[in-house]
Amino acid sequence: MKFLCLSAFLVLATTLHAQMKVASLHPLIGDIAAQVGGSHVDVVNLLRPGMDAHHFEPSASDLANIKGVRMVLASGKGLESYLDKLRDSVGKDAKVVEVGKTIPDRKIDPHEDLEHDDDEEAGKHEEHHHHGNQDPHWWHSLDNMKRAARVIADAFADADPANKDAYKANAAAAGKRIADLKSWAQQQFLTIPAEDRKLVTAHSAFGYFCKEFGFQSIPILGLAREDQVTPKYLIAAVKVIKAQKIRAVFPEDQANPKVLAEITRETGVKVGQPLIADGTSALATGYEGMIRHNVKAIVEALKR
Repeated sequence: MKFLCLSAFLVLATTLHAQMKVASLHPLIGDIAAQVGGSHVDVVNLLRPGMDAHHFEPSASDLANIKGVRMVLASGKGLESYLDKLRDSVGKDAKVVEVGKTIPDRKIDPHEDLEHDDDEEAGKHEEHHHHGNQDPHWWHSLDNMKRAARVIADAFADADPANKDAYKANAAAAGKRIADLKSWAQQQFLTIPAEDRKLVTAHSAFGYFCKEFGFQSIPILGLAREDQVTPKYLIAAVKVIKAQKIRAVFPEDQANPKVLAEITRETGVKVGQPLIADGTSALATGYEGMIRHNVKAIVEALKR
């Protein structure tokens, strides 16, 4: 009888302390989700280091690994084009939460970033790649990531009301760490003169980052890593870099540096360390690791 009672107690204790299983479609979302969930949540990351966030789609084995999850966290803003298909796959048992859905949008304006004077070919290229596009890289704004922590906490609380206070407290703690990280980055950037705060990258991945820290974003290509440029566009880009006295250009991890290599040959401009755009790099892990890596790389190349 005592053995049966003890067994029943152990089963009850295990049930009470069972973690809520959650799947993340983006490693940076998974990092913050783990911080917010703490000991109450088990986060399964489907997008692993080296993968491309823009072209990832869960495989059959991925779907098998997330069997039994209560929730799937997506970045949103059009990054995961397969979400409708995923909703059908997981069914009603798992809620799909687009973390970035309520975060303020940044639209990519074809004339906003790369000023090519009146070069018609460059304008056509920008129009082709950017017009009407929603920038999905919202996580490069630290203020946005603080909002994301609160969004995740609310989603967890809805699914697991018993631990809502813990999720709220964990989100507040994560927000404080992110705020401290932003303050650190702002101090680091004081070493860069205002006229040199121009971030030249291959792709349009750092618009939110530039807006937050007072840089001019100058992407050479579009949103996707495989975008190509015409010879005329390349000439126009070189012209802008020379005219604006750009001090460095920055490749991105896991992206083809061919275009930037051509630009450096034409201009002699310095090449900075690769920046992490999508959080899937082995250069640095986690959200804080990515931000610290990028800030240090930018300061090292642009400081006086």
